Amino acid sequence: MTGYSNDHIASLVRPDRVHRDVYEDPDLFDLEMDRIFGRSWVYVGHETQVPEPGDFFCTRVGLQPVVMSRHSDGTVYVIYNRCAHRGVKVVNEECGNAGRFMCMYHGWTYDTNGDLDFVTQSEGYPDLEFDKLEHGMGRVARWESHHGFVFANLSPDGPGLREWLGENSDFLDDVAVSAPDGEVEVTGGVHRYLYHGNWKMQVENLIDMYHPAYSHESSSAKGGQQFSRREGDKGGIQFFEKRGKVKSMDGLGTHALPNGHTWQGGLPPVENMSEDHRAYVALLEEKHGPNRTREILIKKRHNVIFYPNMAMQELNPHIRVIRPLAVDRTEIFIYPVKLKGAPEKMFRDQLINLNRTHSPTSLVQTDDVEAFTRAQEGMMTSGNEWVLLARTGPQESLESGRIRTTGTSEEGMRNHYRAWLEYMCADRPE
Repeated sequence: MTGYSNDHIASLVRPDRVHRDVYEDPDLFDLEMDRIFGRSWVYVGHETQVPEPGDFFCTRVGLQPVVMSRHSDGTVYVIYNRCAHRGVKVVNEECGNAGRFMCMYHGWTYDTNGDLDFVTQSEGYPDLEFDKLEHGMGRVARWESHHGFVFANLSPDGPGLREWLGENSDFLDDVAVSAPDGEVEVTGGVHRYLYHGNWKMQVENLIDMYHPAYSHESSSAKGGQQFSRREGDKGGIQFFEKRGKVKSMDGLGTHALPNGHTWQGGLPPVENMSEDHRAYVALLEEKHGPNRTREILIKKRHNVIFYPNMAMQELNPHIRVIRPLAVDRTEIFIYPVKLKGAPEKMFRDQLINLNRTHSPTSLVQTDDVEAFTRAQEGMMTSGNEWVLLARTGPQESLESGRIRTTGTSEEGMRNHYRAWLEYMCADRPE
């Protein structure tokens, strides 16, 4: 582990810029895995990905492989994917169902809650009394769920999940209430792609409303309007006005929250004329009444960042998971979110639109991946050691600790680096 001092780490972040080392230095990356992903709440998965006893889903917290599993009593556990014997990764499939987990190396077997179940040829350990928990796969220090969204924390210390989420918990509440049955499911497959760039580039990009009119110009029609994001919508985002003038996204607003969380204001409402949407509205009105339904249908947020590794969109609901692999290599997973009780065709249309925007060959995501790759290459030059995050606008500080400012401001990125410094420098001896 690097011996960087707090003073050195703090010198890499200035009020309006960051040093290129935060994207390029492998020692800093290792420290991020320990200090950020090792002590923050990290999104793991959704409970509906393991609906039945024995179901499991493999992922990582930082670089550490973990398994989210549903035990025989229905409880969801998050356990380390490691055999207590020789340290071999036990579960190699990404997901599935198993009555037990067996290590392929020497056959040690574990229950779906991580407890040790069976040791082969145990007579060879006459002096060792096997404890199911001590010699199990090991459980992470903490894991909690909110509306089925499971987050894990490798540290036993620090705030609980709801406190850490802050105002972002309201967003998860809004997503759940927008489902006629009051619940969501993570189903419908996954888009998965890798880019050659630092993980923070994707986090920053999601709160950057300055770039779409330029990076995604090719996805707009001649009149400057992008394709619709939902089946039945009468048009999409207006990137350009008459005579090619770029339309500012400042009106959407950027909201910077404690702990590095950020979100953008919702996109301008678009009239939806599809039969499925009308049926969906009728279901909500039957449950909540017309006035409450109108409130539910207003999408108050666009991209919502759960720092450091998860983001969600509300309009065409999906989860984006950011998985760091190395200082210059990152894997992204896009999971559709299904509103339980909504018309089935509405979800199928949602999947089609996600193919347009977020698949590895989409009209939008490919632009961002190209930008990340070029940024990583560009920062290898010695011409300028700093990355500018100085764009701003009028802003207001609220009692909750949230900062509200304009949509194209880079305050959201500066907020990420304030949290980055807090995690990276906390409790470090000089």
